[in-house]
Amino acid sequence: MGKGGSLSGGVLRKILLSYAYVGIWIFLSFTVIVFNKYILDRKLYGWPYPISLTLIHMSFCSALAFLLINVFHLVDPVSISRELFLTSVVPIGALYSLSLWLSNSAYIYLSVSFIQMLKALMPVAVYSIGVALRKDAFNTRTMVNMLSISLGVAVAAYGEAKFDAWGVTLQLGALVFEATRLVMIQILLSSKGINLNPITSLYYIAPCCFVFLLVPWVLVEYPILRDNSSFHLDFWVFGANAFCAFALNLAVFLLVGKTSALTMNVAGVVKDWLLIAFSWSIIKDMVTPINLFGYALAFLGVGYYNYLKLQALKAKEAQKKAAPEGNDEEAGQLLEVRELEGTGEKKAFQT
Repeated sequence: MGKGGSLSGGVLRKILLSYAYVGIWIFLSFTVIVFNKYILDRKLYGWPYPISLTLIHMSFCSALAFLLINVFHLVDPVSISRELFLTSVVPIGALYSLSLWLSNSAYIYLSVSFIQMLKALMPVAVYSIGVALRKDAFNTRTMVNMLSISLGVAVAAYGEAKFDAWGVTLQLGALVFEATRLVMIQILLSSKGINLNPITSLYYIAPCCFVFLLVPWVLVEYPILRDNSSFHLDFWVFGANAFCAFALNLAVFLLVGKTSALTMNVAGVVKDWLLIAFSWSIIKDMVTPINLFGYALAFLGVGYYNYLKLQALKAKEAQKKAAPEGNDEEAGQLLEVRELEGTGEKKAFQT
């Protein structure tokens, strides 16, 4: 009973911790999305400057990542050569800056619920770009699944009560850039044995994003902010928003590191439904029956996609047991990258 009780207690503790990590990630992801919507929506806080908001996130995250690595030494640094930085990190930073700019801009035009429905297209974008760049092999069954997800999102868009073509264009553009970034991470970094956790990702990529966003900010938003003498930056609002964005990256590190990226996929689906319910009941966004029917179709497609990934995970685990011990770590790292690519959620580095 002693050993059995100890084992049961250990298993129970592990299960409870896993649920805690999932709960923390859902809460922070939920908070960041709603917080960004609150700030950017003209009818709420009324500060429609997505580039400026993203610059605040990048500067805050860059500073904290620098302190955690170089001052407090809470995270081990990852050494990256100048050549690798210029050829790999900089392009990934450029793609991510575009993704963040467009995705934050979409909150000005679209409801939270509809944006979450459009995000169901992330597996479609990642798979399509992976095939186009010859990183993934074309598979008829997978493509049929991708088409079913696309059909569900199209039905949801058809039923959207406040459809805005420009907002949809911004969100789809953000998905394309984000999917490209995820594929490029595997091509440019993971294939070279470079694996960045959320803090080291922030350390290298956040400053790149900040620099790339400065040009459009100077041209587009700075003149408006300069002439708007009535605007005063609310330290508590924007500071809390930036801190939540940073904390979300830590939650990603805990969730993926202590459970798995597949768990994150499932948690992401739960979060999406919660956001849709919140958007409808609290923010009072209109969610139509056709919206829900279309998203349900996409949800089934994403669920089947996750099921296939689970089967692939089991097959990979079987291969790992049969493979020499030296190959275990590499196989696990590659598998985790592939799992993360499937959702676009978390990945490292979210705002």
